[in-house]
Amino acid sequence: MNIQIFGVKKCQDTRKAERYFKERGIGYQFVDLTIRGLSKGELSKVKAAVGLENLIDINGKEYERLNLKYIIHNREEMLLKNPLLLKTPLVRHGSQATVGYCPEIWRDWS
Repeated sequence: MNIQIFGVKKCQDTRKAERYFKERGIGYQFVDLTIRGLSKGELSKVKAAVGLENLIDINGKEYERLNLKYIIHNREEMLLKNPLLLKTPLVRHGSQATVGYCPEIWRDWS
């Protein structure tokens, strides 16, 4: 099973997702969004699975800091440039993906 968890270490839900996979002995790759964001290909696969509008955290600090509430912007371009705009954790398994803590969906990924 090839699991990727995109998130930040300070995010409680990201830590819960990591713990979920560790407790079940499922290997995963953690990608820290403060260091590296999603590539264009990764973003398009995740977008196909969950929808672009579900990826951007409009209630987050980064969204507010960039003042995006009042600026017309290309969401996909903004997510590529500013990965901290993503809702976390973003968990990917092949072509499947989830946003947030979703153990009920992860159980079926075997």
